[in-house]
Amino acid sequence: MDNLIFCLNVTVPIFLTLLLGYFFRRIGLFDETFVNRMNKFVFVIPLPVLLFQDIAKIDIYEAWDPKMILFCFAITSLSIMISVLLSRFLHPSDIRGEFIQASYRSSAAILGIAIIQNLYGNAGMAPLMIIASVPLYNVMAVVVLSVFKPGQGKIDGTVLKRTLKGIVTNPIILGIAAGTLWSLLRLPFPKILDSTAGNLAKTATPLGLMAMGGSLHFGKAFSRLKASVACTFMKLVGYEALFLPLAIRCGFTKDKLVSIIIMLGSASTVTCFVMAKNMGHEGSFSSGVVLLTTLFSAFTLTLWLFICKGLGLI
Repeated sequence: MDNLIFCLNVTVPIFLTLLLGYFFRRIGLFDETFVNRMNKFVFVIPLPVLLFQDIAKIDIYEAWDPKMILFCFAITSLSIMISVLLSRFLHPSDIRGEFIQASYRSSAAILGIAIIQNLYGNAGMAPLMIIASVPLYNVMAVVVLSVFKPGQGKIDGTVLKRTLKGIVTNPIILGIAAGTLWSLLRLPFPKILDSTAGNLAKTATPLGLMAMGGSLHFGKAFSRLKASVACTFMKLVGYEALFLPLAIRCGFTKDKLVSIIIMLGSASTVTCFVMAKNMGHEGSFSSGVVLLTTLFSAFTLTLWLFICKGLGLI
């Protein structure tokens, strides 16, 4: 019951903040131009700052665990490959990029640290999971959203060049790279910088959620209901069922296992919608999946934690 209440305390405010954006649009406080500008702002400033701060404050040398890093990277890679294969069954295929991204990309950074701190009193191995998975999440998101952009046509040199440019110039990837370099060089993180970056970072999730809510059209968001349900199932249940037994067999327990549970089965991050919208996709499918995974993740995450706790693993 404690796990359920904790997960509900994490996910319900997210869900309600998203609905606030929808409500504000319905009463005329938000219009399409404002929502689009807010989406762009979140993509360029707060989200990169959030990831920069999360990673820059990690002591990579102290936290480094090659086995954990390799496992998280490998499982994330396999999840992406499975998502790409599953997306081939979509007809029409205009939402392939959004389907792939939303089915593998978790709210790992924010939710992972929050849950592990609640269980163990510190961030534990969550930073290692973030280092191993979040950069890969974002690089592959740029790739799939570029390659499977609606109306793209065949993949040629122009598409590959644009994809590579998208990776190199993507604000979120730049934020991760800057944070990693900062941590590797062990640069000091002054209080003034920490507070300023923290204030900006805190706006990322609420503004992103309200922008998504303001863009939400329920008819469009669930017009591909079978695909939305399949994507939600893979995000919350499928990858967890496939890879959690492997993690246990590899000997991961305690905070390491909880980090892997969050990586595999937490809700699709709001960044899915923000990036899709900013890279030429409609974003309706992404918003629908974020809505569904956020709604149901409190129960599925609690189930996985309950199972592992019952087995004495966490």
